[in-house]
Amino acid sequence: MKRILIATILLSFIALSPVVSNAQCKSFAKKICKSILEPYVHDGIYNATVLSEGETAELFKTFYSGQEYRIAVCGAEDIPNVEFQVLDAERNVLYSNTDNDYSKTWDFKLEASQQLIIAIQVQTADELSDEIASGCVAVLIGFMNVENQFE
Repeated sequence: MKRILIATILLSFIALSPVVSNAQCKSFAKKICKSILEPYVHDGIYNATVLSEGETAELFKTFYSGQEYRIAVCGAEDIPNVEFQVLDAERNVLYSNTDNDYSKTWDFKLEASQQLIIAIQVQTADELSDEIASGCVAVLIGFMNVENQFE
């Protein structure tokens, strides 16, 4: 009976680990990254996950014409630089933060509504290590509120 109880607790812990780490990443996004959007208004969606060196992720998001946007990407301090690119539907690169010293934000306005892809990659560390660095990476989207434009 004890073995079954221990196995159940162990399996529950393993199953809940991603939920706990995603909750921690959401908290990281709220506390650390959200301020990077200012003066833009956050869209209310916290896109955050744990990534390790060399790992990539993509986020698909629809953006509307005439609206001013800011994309903010930030990573935990203990991971290498986070590269992000914004691609159109044909995967043409519209922006890459590597051209701007790994900038954490990009401000833009589109002439036509379209779905864009935000591709992120945690770079590999310059020095060799026995451990692969991993940590939270958040992608937040903000838009310029019309009222904010006149302040």
